[in-house]
Amino acid sequence: MENNIIIINGPNINLLGDRDKSIYGSETYKDLLDRCKSEANKNKLNVDFYQSNVEGELVNKIQEARKNYDGMIINAAAFSHTSVAIRDALSLFNKPSIELHISNIYKREEFRHKSLISDVVTGIICGLGTSGYILAINSIYEMINNGNK
Repeated sequence: MENNIIIINGPNINLLGDRDKSIYGSETYKDLLDRCKSEANKNKLNVDFYQSNVEGELVNKIQEARKNYDGMIINAAAFSHTSVAIRDALSLFNKPSIELHISNIYKREEFRHKSLISDVVTGIICGLGTSGYILAINSIYEMINNGNK
């Protein structure tokens, strides 16, 4: 049986490959999506992707995900540190969810050290570059199959 997951990306993630390569690497957003699709297929996961630079659109997508997905990986990017609305939407998901950061937020500016969403997700991955997405896909697969929430 295949499970459905969604990978939600927040502001500026669509600019991977163009952004500060010393922090975000040189992989493009399209390349990342292709790599994630391949990994999800290995685990027999159906994966959908969503990216927006608009906070309200991300909230809407998280709310919709409650009905259609068995797990969620979210890189809320800058909104991780500022959005109570995204936090509140995530708190209603009640299924396996992983907060993801490409960079190590604890080695960056102090305002990035606090994430408003960390306490409402199942787990957190940060600082592993775009490879964190692959780890997240494998982890969400395990959580779905083991009943972790």
